[in-house]
Formats: sequence, C-alpha cells, structure tokens
Amino acid sequence: MTTTTVSAPAAVPAQSRSRLGLLVGLALIAVLTLLVAEFDQAIADIFKSQGVTRNPLEYPLTAVLIGLAANGLLRLAGLYTFVRPAIRTELYLKVGLVILGARISLGDLLATGVGGLIQAFIMVTSVFFFTWWLAGKFKLSPTLKAVMAAAVSVCGVSAAIAAAGSVLAKKEEVTYITALVILTALPLMVLMPIFADAMNLSPVVAGAWFGGNIDTTAAVVGAGTMHSPEAQQVAAVVKLTQNVLIGFVAFALALYFALVVEKKADQRPSPLMIWQRFPKFVIGFVLVTILASTGVFSPEIVKELNRATEWAFALAFVCIGIDFAPGAVKQMGWKPILVYLGATVFNTLLALLVASVVFGTLGLGRA
Repeated sequence: MTTTTVSAPAAVPAQSRSRLGLLVGLALIAVLTLLVAEFDQAIADIFKSQGVTRNPLEYPLTAVLIGLAANGLLRLAGLYTFVRPAIRTELYLKVGLVILGARISLGDLLATGVGGLIQAFIMVTSVFFFTWWLAGKFKLSPTLKAVMAAAVSVCGVSAAIAAAGSVLAKKEEVTYITALVILTALPLMVLMPIFADAMNLSPVVAGAWFGGNIDTTAAVVGAGTMHSPEAQQVAAVVKLTQNVLIGFVAFALALYFALVVEKKADQRPSPLMIWQRFPKFVIGFVLVTILASTGVFSPEIVKELNRATEWAFALAFVCIGIDFAPGAVKQMGWKPILVYLGATVFNTLLALLVASVVFGTLGLGRA
C-alpha cells in the first residue's frame, strides 16, 4: 500500500511566492523611502527659502503619506497580500530607536546645568500623568493613552514609537498620534517665538520654553532659530535632555502593562513574563548613548548614525502607511484629538511657568 501527500507540492510554490513577495516588497519599500527623501528635501528647501533652517513638517509625515498612497495602489492592483511579508514595521522602528542613542550626549545634557535636568523631570512627569488622566476621562484605550502620554510629555514621534513597542499598540494608533504631533508642532513653531517676544522673555527662558513644549526636535530648533541664536541653542539642549528619558518611560510602561493592565486575576506576572515584555531596544539605546558620550564613536560616525536613524524611521513610517487600516482610525473618532489638544495646552502653560522659574528666577540654566 502506498501513500501520497497532496499538500507538499502546493507548499513549494506558496513558499517561493512568499520569498518573491518579500524581495519585491523590500525593493518597493526601498524605492518609496528614497522618494520620501526627495520630497523631504524639496519641502526643506521651501522652508529654507523662508528663513527656516530645518523642515518642521519632518519626514515621518511625508513617509506615512507616501505609504498610504502605495497602500491604496497595492490594494487596487491586488498586490497588497503579495508584498505583505516585507512590511516589518517593528523591526525598522527598533533599529532606529537603538541608533537614536547616538544623538544623546551626556556632555550636551550638562550644557544647561541642573536647570535642564530639573525642567525635564518636572515636565515629563507632570505632562505624562496629566495626559494619562485626561485620556482616562475620555475613556481612550490603554495603549492609545500610553502612546499619546509619551508623545506629548517626552519628545513626540520618537517617544510615541518607543511607547508603542512597550505596550504593543496598534499601528493605527501610532499613525494617529504621529499626525497630531507634527500638525500641532508646526503652528507652535511659528507662534511661540512671537509670544515670547510679546512677553519680553529672555533668549534663555524662551529657548527653554520652546524645548520643553514643542514635541518635535526640528520644530524646536525652528522656533529657536526664529527667535535668536541663544534661544536656539538652549531649546535644542533642553529637548535633548527630555529625549534621554525615552528609555525610562518605555521601561516603566512595559512594567505597568505587564503588572497591571494585562494582569489576569488568577495569574501573578513572573520575572520571565516581565522580561519578555521589556523593550529590549532600550538596552541598545542606552549602550549606544554611553558609547557616543564617552567618545568611542568619532564625530563622523555619530553623523552617519544620525542619518541611519532617519533612514530606519523613514522605512518604518512608509510601512505604517502601507499597513494602515483607515477603518481603525475612523473608529477612534474625535476624542483623541480633544485629549491631545488639551494636553498640549497644559504642556504649553506649564513649560512657560517652569522655564520662567528655573531658567529665569533661579537662573539654573546656562547656554
């Protein structure tokens, strides 16, 4: 008696098709990412012609939009499933976050003295918990609440990505928050220097206000540039001081979700479970930060690592756009927008108060 297997022959073509889809998908994502770079440069040139040295819209928004366009075309052509194996959003995000550590220099953090550290601690903790509380009042999902609170309190897009990895947030939630971050940062970049002049803030206080409030580094530098060279320097370093807290926030969120949010009534989280949920990229992020701060990396290497970070994030956001499900965002409704705007107003007022006291009254910061 002989037996035959009918499933094996079908498996080979399926496996080959999957590999071909992976290769084609990777090539497509690479081409789209190069397109992002071209668009980003064109937009930056437009802003530069207006006296703004850095593009405040930033490449994540461009990448998501290009990814969304590709998403629609792929679905219309019936090729979405074919290239799906190449959409490795989390991989690209984690690689980018690890390399991001090269931007954080412990020497730069000391440039604002104790003042920068005090302001960073006050702003991150206060704004995070206020946003968390407000999101709870509007009954947002725990993962969306975590991503939003991290984005508003720490440093916008990068913090949102880190938080999303720690709490296993949906890609749609990251896309939603990313759009809010960038679209909110643009008017703040333009208006805050005007308000700072109207209130006769010193360049140091103004820079600390910009760095403590605006959620994207490019827009922070843009606001500082519009005000004065001294404000630009202080704003950039204050923002970097908050950036270094990404790892702490990511770790705290992973621990909280493992011990509280996802805890089962009859199951106590084990150390192994906590380790499994722990965002491993934080270790790499801290290691790269230490290497960059101790001079192991030459300035040229740090510059190249910064470029690599942007490429990795661009790949990730192109994938987010390709993998985007419009129905999920529609289902979230207007509540997240109201929460985000409320948190931004709180952040703006608190940052002004803290910057005025720490860098003005107490004079703890120095450029």
